[in-house]
Amino acid sequence: MGADITALIVDWAHLETIDVLDRENALIEAADPDEADGAVEDGWAWLPPAPEGFPAWCARYEFAGTLGSFKPHFWAGERWEAVREHVPADLRTALDTFLAGLFRTPPGTGSDPDEDDAEPWHGALWTYCPPPDVPALARAWSAAGPRLEALREPFGIHAAAPGKWVGRFEEFAGLLHGWAEVVEEARHRGWGLIGLPV
Repeated sequence: MGADITALIVDWAHLETIDVLDRENALIEAADPDEADGAVEDGWAWLPPAPEGFPAWCARYEFAGTLGSFKPHFWAGERWEAVREHVPADLRTALDTFLAGLFRTPPGTGSDPDEDDAEPWHGALWTYCPPPDVPALARAWSAAGPRLEALREPFGIHAAAPGKWVGRFEEFAGLLHGWAEVVEEARHRGWGLIGLPV
Protein backbone atom coordinates (compact mmCIF):
# COMPACT_ATOMS: atom_id res chain seq x y z
CA MET A 1 0.00 0.00 0.00
CA GLY A 2 1.50 3.35 -0.98
CA ALA A 3 1.46 6.71 0.73
CA ASP A 4 -0.84 9.48 -0.46
CA ILE A 5 -0.70 13.26 -0.28
CA THR A 6 -3.58 15.71 -0.44
CA ALA A 7 -2.40 19.26 -1.11
CA LEU A 8 -4.70 21.96 0.26
CA ILE A 9 -4.68 25.72 0.31
CA VAL A 10 -6.48 26.94 3.40
CA ASP A 11 -8.02 30.18 4.61
CA TRP A 12 -6.06 30.40 7.86
CA ALA A 13 -8.49 32.90 9.39
CA HIS A 14 -11.30 30.36 9.00
CA LEU A 15 -9.11 27.48 10.17
CA GLU A 16 -8.32 29.38 13.36
CA THR A 17 -12.04 29.73 14.15
CA ILE A 18 -12.24 25.93 14.42
CA ASP A 19 -11.44 24.49 17.83
CA VAL A 20 -7.90 23.10 17.86
CA LEU A 21 -9.14 19.62 18.70
CA ASP A 22 -11.55 19.70 15.75
CA ARG A 23 -9.16 20.99 13.09
CA GLU A 24 -7.86 17.56 12.15
CA ASN A 25 -11.33 16.27 11.33
CA ALA A 26 -12.37 19.50 9.63
CA LEU A 27 -9.39 19.36 7.28
CA ILE A 28 -9.76 15.66 6.57
CA GLU A 29 -13.47 16.09 5.85
CA ALA A 30 -12.72 19.08 3.62
CA ALA A 31 -10.09 17.07 1.76
CA ASP A 32 -12.47 14.18 1.08
CA PRO A 33 -12.79 13.91 -2.71
CA ASP A 34 -16.43 12.83 -2.32
CA GLU A 35 -17.22 16.23 -0.83
CA ALA A 36 -15.52 18.22 -3.57
CA ASP A 37 -17.27 20.65 -5.88
CA GLY A 38 -17.05 18.29 -8.84
CA ALA A 39 -14.68 15.36 -9.20
CA VAL A 40 -11.36 16.33 -10.77
CA GLU A 41 -8.39 14.28 -11.87
CA ASP A 42 -6.13 17.29 -12.05
CA GLY A 43 -6.43 20.90 -11.00
CA TRP A 44 -8.64 22.48 -8.36
CA ALA A 45 -11.59 21.21 -6.34
CA TRP A 46 -13.07 23.85 -4.02
CA LEU A 47 -14.05 22.49 -0.64
CA PRO A 48 -16.31 22.00 1.12
CA PRO A 49 -19.40 22.85 -0.92
CA ALA A 50 -20.48 26.07 0.76
CA PRO A 51 -24.01 27.32 1.37
CA GLU A 52 -25.02 30.05 -1.07
CA GLY A 53 -23.41 33.34 -0.15
CA PHE A 54 -20.57 31.71 1.81
CA PRO A 55 -17.18 31.24 0.15
CA ALA A 56 -15.25 27.99 0.28
CA TRP A 57 -12.48 28.07 2.90
CA CYS A 58 -10.07 25.64 1.29
CA ALA A 59 -9.28 23.97 -2.00
CA ARG A 60 -7.68 20.68 -2.94
CA TYR A 61 -5.19 20.50 -5.80
CA GLU A 62 -4.90 17.28 -7.78
CA PHE A 63 -1.52 16.85 -9.47
CA ALA A 64 -2.01 15.53 -13.01
CA GLY A 65 -1.22 11.86 -13.44
CA THR A 66 -0.54 11.13 -9.75
CA LEU A 67 -3.99 9.91 -8.61
CA GLY A 68 -3.21 11.43 -5.22
CA SER A 69 -0.17 9.23 -4.65
CA PHE A 70 2.97 10.56 -2.99
CA LYS A 71 5.13 8.24 -5.13
CA PRO A 72 5.61 10.67 -8.03
CA HIS A 73 6.63 13.41 -5.57
CA PHE A 74 9.05 11.06 -3.84
CA TRP A 75 10.65 10.08 -7.14
CA ALA A 76 10.75 13.67 -8.34
CA GLY A 77 12.69 14.41 -5.16
CA GLU A 78 15.09 11.60 -5.98
CA ARG A 79 15.55 12.97 -9.52
CA TRP A 80 16.19 16.45 -8.10
CA GLU A 81 18.84 15.04 -5.74
CA ALA A 82 20.58 13.47 -8.75
CA VAL A 83 20.53 16.78 -10.65
CA ARG A 84 20.96 19.49 -8.02
CA GLU A 85 24.78 19.44 -7.83
CA HIS A 86 24.93 19.98 -11.59
CA VAL A 87 23.05 23.29 -11.72
CA PRO A 88 24.17 26.81 -10.80
CA ALA A 89 24.19 27.52 -7.06
CA ASP A 90 21.55 30.26 -7.21
CA LEU A 91 19.14 28.04 -9.15
CA ARG A 92 19.83 25.15 -6.76
CA THR A 93 19.06 27.36 -3.73
CA ALA A 94 15.84 28.67 -5.27
CA LEU A 95 14.60 25.19 -6.14
CA ASP A 96 15.61 23.75 -2.77
CA THR A 97 13.48 26.42 -1.10
CA PHE A 98 10.58 25.98 -3.47
CA LEU A 99 10.53 22.18 -3.32
CA ALA A 100 11.03 21.67 0.40
CA GLY A 101 7.34 21.13 1.14
CA LEU A 102 6.56 19.04 -1.90
CA PHE A 103 9.39 16.51 -2.00
CA ARG A 104 10.35 16.24 1.66
CA THR A 105 10.02 12.69 2.99
CA PRO A 106 7.16 12.92 5.49
CA PRO A 107 7.56 12.00 9.18
CA GLY A 108 7.21 8.31 9.90
CA THR A 109 7.69 7.14 6.34
CA GLY A 110 11.44 6.63 6.32
CA SER A 111 12.79 6.51 2.79
CA ASP A 112 10.30 4.03 1.36
CA PRO A 113 7.38 5.63 -0.51
CA ASP A 114 5.44 2.34 -0.30
CA GLU A 115 5.62 2.17 3.49
CA ASP A 116 2.18 2.27 5.11
CA ASP A 117 2.56 4.20 8.36
CA ALA A 118 -0.61 5.26 10.14
CA GLU A 119 0.70 8.21 12.11
CA PRO A 120 -1.96 10.45 13.66
CA TRP A 121 -2.67 13.53 11.55
CA HIS A 122 -1.12 15.99 13.97
CA GLY A 123 2.16 14.09 13.84
CA ALA A 124 2.26 13.49 10.11
CA LEU A 125 1.49 16.70 8.24
CA TRP A 126 3.51 16.49 5.06
CA THR A 127 3.41 20.17 4.33
CA TYR A 128 2.59 22.96 6.74
CA CYS A 129 3.12 26.49 5.52
CA PRO A 130 1.21 29.32 7.21
CA PRO A 131 0.35 32.38 5.09
CA PRO A 132 3.38 34.49 6.15
CA ASP A 133 5.71 31.78 4.77
CA VAL A 134 4.02 31.32 1.39
CA PRO A 135 5.52 34.44 -0.30
CA ALA A 136 9.04 33.00 0.18
CA LEU A 137 7.99 29.94 -1.84
CA ALA A 138 6.48 32.18 -4.50
CA ARG A 139 9.69 34.26 -4.69
CA ALA A 140 11.75 31.09 -5.01
CA TRP A 141 9.58 29.98 -7.94
CA SER A 142 9.87 33.43 -9.54
CA ALA A 143 13.65 32.96 -9.46
CA ALA A 144 13.64 29.33 -10.62
CA GLY A 145 10.60 28.95 -12.88
CA PRO A 146 11.87 30.99 -15.84
CA ARG A 147 15.11 28.98 -15.77
CA LEU A 148 13.54 25.54 -15.54
CA GLU A 149 14.55 24.64 -19.09
CA ALA A 150 18.19 24.86 -17.95
CA LEU A 151 17.56 21.65 -16.00
CA ARG A 152 16.67 19.64 -19.10
CA GLU A 153 20.23 18.71 -20.09
CA PRO A 154 21.52 17.82 -16.59
CA PHE A 155 18.31 15.90 -15.95
CA GLY A 156 18.88 13.89 -19.12
CA ILE A 157 22.45 13.10 -18.10
CA HIS A 158 22.08 12.48 -14.36
CA ALA A 159 18.46 11.65 -13.59
CA ALA A 160 16.60 10.30 -16.62
CA ALA A 161 15.02 6.90 -16.05
CA PRO A 162 12.71 6.16 -18.99
CA GLY A 163 9.76 4.00 -18.02
CA LYS A 164 10.17 4.68 -14.30
CA TRP A 165 8.44 7.15 -11.97
CA VAL A 166 9.17 10.72 -13.08
CA GLY A 167 11.85 9.40 -15.37
CA ARG A 168 11.38 12.08 -18.03
CA PHE A 169 12.12 15.79 -17.67
CA GLU A 170 8.58 16.65 -18.81
CA GLU A 171 7.10 14.70 -15.90
CA PHE A 172 9.46 16.41 -13.46
CA ALA A 173 8.66 19.85 -14.85
CA GLY A 174 4.93 19.08 -14.79
CA LEU A 175 5.01 18.41 -11.05
CA LEU A 176 6.95 21.61 -10.45
CA HIS A 177 4.45 23.65 -12.45
CA GLY A 178 1.60 22.07 -10.48
CA TRP A 179 3.24 23.00 -7.19
CA ALA A 180 3.81 26.52 -8.53
CA GLU A 181 0.08 26.78 -9.23
CA VAL A 182 -0.69 25.74 -5.66
CA VAL A 183 1.80 28.20 -4.19
CA GLU A 184 0.65 31.08 -6.39
CA GLU A 185 -3.03 30.56 -5.59
CA ALA A 186 -2.26 30.46 -1.86
CA ARG A 187 -0.12 33.60 -2.14
CA HIS A 188 -2.77 35.43 -4.16
CA ARG A 189 -5.45 34.67 -1.56
CA GLY A 190 -3.24 35.18 1.49
CA TRP A 191 -3.91 31.56 2.49
CA GLY A 192 -1.63 28.85 3.82
CA LEU A 193 -0.64 25.40 2.54
CA ILE A 194 -1.25 22.04 4.14
CA GLY A 195 -0.39 18.58 2.84
CA LEU A 196 -2.34 15.76 4.42
CA PRO A 197 -1.31 12.08 4.23
CA VAL A 198 -4.76 11.10 2.93
